[in-house]
Amino acid sequence: MTATWHIRAATASDTQALIRCIDAAYKPYAERIPDLPAVSEGCAEEIAAQRVWVAVMGETTVIGGLFLLPQPDAMKLANVAVDRDHGSKGIGRALIAHAEQESIRQGYTVLTLNTHVAMPGNIAFYTRLGWTETARHGNTVSMRKDLREAGHV
Repeated sequence: MTATWHIRAATASDTQALIRCIDAAYKPYAERIPDLPAVSEGCAEEIAAQRVWVAVMGETTVIGGLFLLPQPDAMKLANVAVDRDHGSKGIGRALIAHAEQESIRQGYTVLTLNTHVAMPGNIAFYTRLGWTETARHGNTVSMRKDLREAGHV
């Protein structure tokens, strides 16, 4: 039997599992990137503000998460993480697609994100999904995706 997963809005009861998922997903990067920010910080507050979605296996096993932060001119994809045991199964791609749909639902036509220059795999992943690099400042790589050009709006 194949296990199934789905994406839903995060609830307070997901907080600790989501923190563990994020910390595990970023662990290889945290070990080699000294200036990587605390990626799971503020998780409970963002869930309470209804800005977080989780990928769950069954009903309660958190295997990924997505954080969106509304900005004046664009929706910011603040964080996306997938449990390393569930990588390469389309979960990250599905979370990004959910971010696009949710951004449109909230009236946005542009998504932005920042990633780290020492994460070239992430930069390549976003590029394959239609994101464009817009700037580099120090170790920060800024990217954007125009949802109108992508045919979503």
